[in-house]
Amino acid sequence: MKRLRSLVLVLVAVGLCSFALVGRPADGSAAKMADAAKALLAALTPEQKQKASYPFDDKKRLAWFFTPQQSKDRKFTRIGVRFEEMTPEQKAAALALLKTGTSRSGYEQATTIMSLEGILKDLEGDKGAMVRNEGWYFISIFGEPSNTGSWSWRFEGHHMSLNYTLDKGEVVTATPMMFGANPAEVKAGERKGLRTLPAIEDHARALIKSLTEEQAKVAKQPMNEKLWEIKENNPRADVGDPVGIPADKLDAEQTKSLQSLIKAYTDRMPEDLAAAELTRAMKTEPSKLFFAYAGSPVPGEPYTYRVFAPEFVIEFLNVQADGAKNPANHIHSAWRRLPADFGLAK
Repeated sequence: MKRLRSLVLVLVAVGLCSFALVGRPADGSAAKMADAAKALLAALTPEQKQKASYPFDDKKRLAWFFTPQQSKDRKFTRIGVRFEEMTPEQKAAALALLKTGTSRSGYEQATTIMSLEGILKDLEGDKGAMVRNEGWYFISIFGEPSNTGSWSWRFEGHHMSLNYTLDKGEVVTATPMMFGANPAEVKAGERKGLRTLPAIEDHARALIKSLTEEQAKVAKQPMNEKLWEIKENNPRADVGDPVGIPADKLDAEQTKSLQSLIKAYTDRMPEDLAAAELTRAMKTEPSKLFFAYAGSPVPGEPYTYRVFAPEFVIEFLNVQADGAKNPANHIHSAWRRLPADFGLAK
């Protein structure tokens, strides 16, 4: 509880902000990101700033991870400046940057993901194989934040990797954007019933359950965890050719479920960027938009799904047990750009 109260106090200190519409770089998300990144760097000590800062063309920019990253002697191995070494004022500046890359609901999801490390620590204890530490979230800035040049930033830790690439005052891409949750649903304790990422499961389950027998024959794929796992540390999703059922083979209600599922992912982004991404997604020709799944949508049973489109792919996985050994209660989910993330052409 002490850890949770500490995080809540920092969140309150940051406050709430709103976002402008896309196409207005002077006051849109790109400008807010540049201002927030500059403010964070100014708040850091010289040593911390050195940890956080990298050239834009540094290959570490493309090395992203959402799994625990630690050495054999249980030391962190992620790059960047980490939360636990910051003052309250510096943490507030870091969260202000996070806020520019998320919507209200996305920010709540992101900070809840961070707090789940406390639940895992309580469940696993200090002797667990992985270090569970709410302070092991890291911020890296590549290039010089500005409204004229190219730069990017990353907010990353266990079950979260938020990556933004900007150029000339515009957001080039918001990918890879990965959110995970362990436990997906808290099964016990004072936070019992908490679901960090409910919409990405509820809409997918509704769609799967609505499929007719003939539709399911097309949409359902073989269950293979290695095949369906999200590939971190790779600027390309490498998901292969689209599989599953195309959207033009869905009825009106099923199409609505698919659209709601896509929106649950874009809704993580600031409102201006979310609107642009959702508009692009909704303009996808139905015959080129595919939904595929494997496993069972019944809670407690492993399942995965993907949404394929020419320009993006949604990846989802819930096959692992949570920290308390409850089966299929551990989510990985990501929004990826095709053919590559980070604004790369290929």
